[in-house]
Formats: sequence, structure tokens, C-alpha cells
Amino acid sequence: MNAIIYCRVSTKKETQESSLARQKEELQRFAAQSGFTVHKVIEEKHSGYDIDRNGILEVLDLLKEGSADVLLIQDETRLGRGNAKIALLHAVHKYGGTIYTVNQNGELQLSEADSMVLEIVSIVEEFQRKLHNLKIKRGMEKAVREGYKPQRNLSDQRHGGRERKIVPIEEIVNLRDRGLTFHEIAATLKGFGYEASKATVHRRYKEHVDELEKKL
Repeated sequence: MNAIIYCRVSTKKETQESSLARQKEELQRFAAQSGFTVHKVIEEKHSGYDIDRNGILEVLDLLKEGSADVLLIQDETRLGRGNAKIALLHAVHKYGGTIYTVNQNGELQLSEADSMVLEIVSIVEEFQRKLHNLKIKRGMEKAVREGYKPQRNLSDQRHGGRERKIVPIEEIVNLRDRGLTFHEIAATLKGFGYEASKATVHRRYKEHVDELEKKL
């Protein structure tokens, strides 16, 4: 599996340089022992209580894109502290990442309290997503009742003898702008009655973006 090594110290003092170097060395050795391929090493000097960190945001982007499956850290405090740690643990899990630590010599084992908080966060997020999808569905139904014809915004061109699946590109763009993943968008569209895979949604979105760039 591909892994990201993440090293962090809380201050920019020169005395912390040795700590960063030590973390990097330990994590590279840990990756080799565990059979992971290191995709990227990310180092930063920033408070763990702050979530606005370029390094950790890059980590999340890489996990979301599927460039890596595993995040390697020295211990859970390197990821973050306080509420920032909980938020980041949730984000890593949401993007399908698994955290391994040198301190525990394996996959991160959370405390009972942290596990409970993450479970609550996941439940709340799931209900928020359902509410959001229901609002969109009701909005679409209302628009249709008032005369909106979704087929005007759908593509049914044929390529290579195969009929392109009908999907509402405007809704895909809207959902993507709201931060949903392509998998989540595909699931949402299914609720509207549109059968489209994650790959199809991603392809249509990319086609839309490419078309816009041509017009610029």
C-alpha cells in the first residue's frame, strides 16, 4: 500500500529541526518494516490545535484523491490536539485512510472517548447528508411539477454504438461545489432515479470542466 509520512513540530525554533529529522527517520524505517511504499513525506512546523495547516491539508487531499491508503505518524498528537485531532481523525477515515503510528507499532488504536466522539460525529454527518439529499429531491420534484424538464439539461449522445447514461450535469456540478465526493454524488443521483457509477459521474464532471476551460 502507498503511504504518506507526516511529521510535525509545534514551533519554528531551530531546536525542533532535530525532532523533525528524527520523526522522518523513524517513520521511513517503520514504513520499510511494514512493507509500505512511501508516496510522499510531508513535514511542517505548526500548532496541533490549528486545523489550518498546509501540510495536513495536503495529506487529506492525497487521501481523498486515492494517491495513498495509509498515513504514518509518530503518535496521534502529531496529527493534532484537542478538537483539531478529532476533526482530522474523522476526515482521514472519511477519505478511506488508515493511520499507523510508530508509538503503537501498528494501526492507531483510539481511546474509548475518542471512538465515541467519532461515532457521534459520523452519525450526525450521515443525517445531515440525508437531510440535504431530501431537500434536493423535494426541490427537483417541485421544479418538475412547475414545468421544469430535466431532460433538456441531460446528455443522451451515442458514442461507439453505446447510449450515454442520462445524468444531470448541473446537479453534479452543484453537489461537487458543495464538497461531496464523486461516490456521494453518485449515491445522491440514485435517489433521484439516475443510475450512474462513481466513474461515470467523475467522467461527466471532467468533461464539463474541460468544456468550460475551452471557452475561457
